[in-house]
Amino acid sequence: MTDDTAGGDPARDGWILVEDEGFIATVGPLYVREGIYAFRAGQKHANLIGVVHGGMLMSFADRALGVTAMAAADGASCVTIQLEMKFLDAGRMGDWLTCRSIVVKRTGSLVFMRGEVHDGERLVASADGVWKILRRRPA
Repeated sequence: MTDDTAGGDPARDGWILVEDEGFIATVGPLYVREGIYAFRAGQKHANLIGVVHGGMLMSFADRALGVTAMAAADGASCVTIQLEMKFLDAGRMGDWLTCRSIVVKRTGSLVFMRGEVHDGERLVASADGVWKILRRRPA
């Protein structure tokens, strides 16, 4: 277990709580610092064998990459149209898992993203995805 949060208090190390009353509120709390997202793996994130559920890792990566895609689209709303995950190691209870997102390419209507989920230096999962940039319809 890697603890990047000085005694378990993320705010002490500059992590900001992600305020969200939607789906993320049910799986969080999530934190963000300098564009990197993080969460502390707890019992509610466990699968049947006691490690972090793949669905949690996918939800986590989807949020981190999606917010970065919207920033790359100059703040336009974006929706996930494809997300591929590779689970490379187990996320364990108590791990401080982080996700760093990289914009691979932006076109006029799509943002191609890549991200990695880590526990410290240990690579837990990688993600590749495509986000559609939404255009507002004329009123």
